[in-house]
Amino acid sequence: MAGLMNALNAFPGVGMTSERTRGRMIERLREQGICNEPVLMAMAAVPRHIFIEEAMAHRAYEDTALPLILGQTISQPYIVARMIELLLDGREKLGKTLEIGAGCGYQTAVLAQLTREVFGVERLAPLLARARENLKQLKLARIRLKHADGMGGLPEAAPFDSIIVAAAGASVPQSLLDQLASGGRLVMPVGGGEQVLCMIEKTPQGYVETRSDAVRFVPLLPGVG
Repeated sequence: MAGLMNALNAFPGVGMTSERTRGRMIERLREQGICNEPVLMAMAAVPRHIFIEEAMAHRAYEDTALPLILGQTISQPYIVARMIELLLDGREKLGKTLEIGAGCGYQTAVLAQLTREVFGVERLAPLLARARENLKQLKLARIRLKHADGMGGLPEAAPFDSIIVAAAGASVPQSLLDQLASGGRLVMPVGGGEQVLCMIEKTPQGYVETRSDAVRFVPLLPGVG
């Protein structure tokens, strides 16, 4: 994390994007029940305000989703922290990680603090270009991004110890389950009108599913754009 902290010297923020404001975000996450210290440290390390439109920067550390280009959103900090906490619970590292729906790159940057290998897939080319620009500013070198249909995962890089999906589907695509390593975990919002976070762990006896928080995500769509 030292490399990122050096990069952050160029993005200290002021006013509503200051380090103090980021600190209040972390305290709020604690109050909301996020208790995994590595996750909190990773959230604190990444300057969320550089990943959103400049006009919205003053709202960067509010606990809310914010609009991006092409009708997409950056997830609220609590949901990012909660999904990663579920993946990490009881484990020291995320291991080799696949992110479906890299979006603007914010969650990708948080994931990169907790593992040495992050593979991000984004179906919308303009959004992926934005993510590349954002991550380049932070000099994060352990991330590989690809323009592809996220429903297919990334079979050429499988298996993965962790898979995180930032879009909701009626069910978890079998293609993603097939790319989980033994002992690996997948977290994804599942449902139509009402969505919940679904965590699936691959065990020697089969897949074990656990459902938790009610959430609201954009839909997981096929194809690329």
